[in-house]
Amino acid sequence: MAELVRQQHVDAYVGYFAFGLQESDDADLPVPFPDDFDYDVFLSTHPGRLDITSGGHTHTATLTVEVWDEPPPPQDAADWDEQAEADFESTSGEVAVWSMHAGRTDGLITLADSGGSWRVRVSCAGRAAAAALSEGEGTGHGVERYLVQFWPAGL
Repeated sequence: MAELVRQQHVDAYVGYFAFGLQESDDADLPVPFPDDFDYDVFLSTHPGRLDITSGGHTHTATLTVEVWDEPPPPQDAADWDEQAEADFESTSGEVAVWSMHAGRTDGLITLADSGGSWRVRVSCAGRAAAAALSEGEGTGHGVERYLVQFWPAGL
């Protein structure tokens, strides 16, 4: 049975409907954030990078990041507006949160003590509320919520 190894809560500063998660040791990444960002999909990837589109233009989304020892139990799709899975490579075992307008933020996510190959599932709720907020007041905190679950690839 899958066991939760670690859980962290971080903020993602969304700008231009987007934010990213990128390998912390990013000096050798071929496509650094936000180059070649694909706004047409919820979750897209580049080596060492996860690009996530938001329902709102400018706000602070909350992320619950979980690291599991094997694939976590499936999330009920009815609880989420969007869900997607992808592969992710980390050379350092740490992931930085990136914003379109603020660049790299202080939020670091620890996956492991060293690098490795991961599978990740990203789930999001509150997209319509974030979109409505963008059309009204313009900013907010925690309206859009994400659950980002990592587990070792190949399991």
